Amino acid sequence: MTVFSATSPRSSGTNARMNAKTRARTHLVPIALTSVFAASAVALVAYLLWPTWNTGGADAPDKLPVSVGGTLFNLPISAIRMKIQRHSGPQERIDLDFLYPSLDAPTGPTHVTADTVDTAMQPIDRIFLSIAAHHDALSPEQRMATIYPRYLELSATAPEDGLTMRAFRSDTPYGSEDLFSADAPALAARCTRDASTPGMCLSERRVGGADLTFRFPRSWLSQWRDVAGAMDRLTTQLHGPKG
Repeated sequence: MTVFSATSPRSSGTNARMNAKTRARTHLVPIALTSVFAASAVALVAYLLWPTWNTGGADAPDKLPVSVGGTLFNLPISAIRMKIQRHSGPQERIDLDFLYPSLDAPTGPTHVTADTVDTAMQPIDRIFLSIAAHHDALSPEQRMATIYPRYLELSATAPEDGLTMRAFRSDTPYGSEDLFSADAPALAARCTRDASTPGMCLSERRVGGADLTFRFPRSWLSQWRDVAGAMDRLTTQLHGPKG
């Protein structure tokens, strides 16, 4: 006895086509999701790398509460150098700059045109500050007392009233630098020497769980008391009771 199939050739072909379309749609889903994720990633990177001098509308806050090493700082938004760091909450490190001597936050970049460009190097008009969690590393005071003396020349000079300079030996890790120190007001700074580029100074201090590293031109040491006072004021403004 012959048994006939209830499925006709036409219905079999229709089912095959439907299955093919279903499989095609199934393969398109992960491709579409991958495209969406890629586009989102590109948009995020573009947002973070977009020029940082536009800080928002009139209702945008002037300062951000930022925790570095568990220590709270209130930071002017326009002083934060990188847009990726312009958010409140905990951060491992944050970089800022302030106009000197006013200590105002910069309002935007300096625009240079073909008519105004000067071949001579422009003087630096700001003090740079990095705030980073120290994770119990040696404090700046400990380095001054125990590390730097091993590498210093024995002789010292006094280039400015109340300021002492000792050179690092040339066969040490700080061979191209000098150490400046003073007591009233307190100042300690490692400075590179003037060469093809002007020398720069680095001065550190610890606040809670964070180390503050100030950078400024060596030439400013001719008014070293003003520079020391500026760093004190900035520290108080950013971390003091009123932030």
